[in-house]
Amino acid sequence: MNRVTDLLNIQHPIIQGGMGNISNAKLAAAVSEAGGLGTIGCGTMPPDEVEEIILQTKQLTEKPFSLNIAINVTPHVDELLALSVKHQVPVVSLSAGNPSPYIPFLHEHHKIVLAVVASVSHAQKAEAAGADILVAEGYEAAGINSILELTTFTLIPQVVQKVQIPVIAAGGIGDGKGLAAAFMLGAEGVQIGTRLIATQEAPFHDTYKQQLLQASGTDAIIIGRSVGTIRRVLTTPYVKKLQELEKKGMSMENYRHYTSEERHVVAALEGEVEQGFLNSGQIAGLVEDVPSVQELLNDMVNGAKKQLAKGMNLFG
Repeated sequence: MNRVTDLLNIQHPIIQGGMGNISNAKLAAAVSEAGGLGTIGCGTMPPDEVEEIILQTKQLTEKPFSLNIAINVTPHVDELLALSVKHQVPVVSLSAGNPSPYIPFLHEHHKIVLAVVASVSHAQKAEAAGADILVAEGYEAAGINSILELTTFTLIPQVVQKVQIPVIAAGGIGDGKGLAAAFMLGAEGVQIGTRLIATQEAPFHDTYKQQLLQASGTDAIIIGRSVGTIRRVLTTPYVKKLQELEKKGMSMENYRHYTSEERHVVAALEGEVEQGFLNSGQIAGLVEDVPSVQELLNDMVNGAKKQLAKGMNLFG
């Protein structure tokens, strides 16, 4: 029995990461149609834009999908929660902030609540607040990350040991071996983001996909430590300039300007890597092709089964 697939009413224990302002209906629906849980990441988008993506997604799939709300990123939390109710989105993922004030409202409206956490203490607090599932994210992951910098391999077993609700592993996962490893660490599913960028249905600029295909794991670097916040991105001309500015000293205000969602959209959707940045996790080094989402999820599941069987054989 897998509690994640049972609770979310999905076939495969694989969910899509939020992806913020580059979220779209086409990719979210493709993930859900392939048996996973597609996700619409609200980022800093205004509610009317999010609502349009929800409506488009519902036209493309009748299967469950989720809405990710980054609590301390968006100024529209209440409006986005209301949209999840209005359009009967069955799953809401809460990240980048304290989920506790919002869980009772979501449960009142019969939502499954995922809480993204980066430490045992975060996990225990989210469980006590009523979260149904935890997404424990290591700092191998793309985009805005925890300054605690716990890796997935160390974070997952610690969290699983201290909570009773299901745990989904995130960060550094992009193939069947990663899915198998997550299971062995005690997780009951995985969240993936970077790997989904390089899929046929992902409507991102080809430059983004080509950058991932050409990248090694060391090309996904951390920026922002100098100002006390971190983000993992691909090394691009824009990021190299940003690194130089950091070395010279940068205020939080300037850092936020250079790493705004507008700068992300410019690169990811328009291919202007001289003008913006591309989020990427360390699994960039594993990306070698551009399959359909269905092919990717099938390969991950089948690959995990083979890897788990191979692992058992190693015991002799």
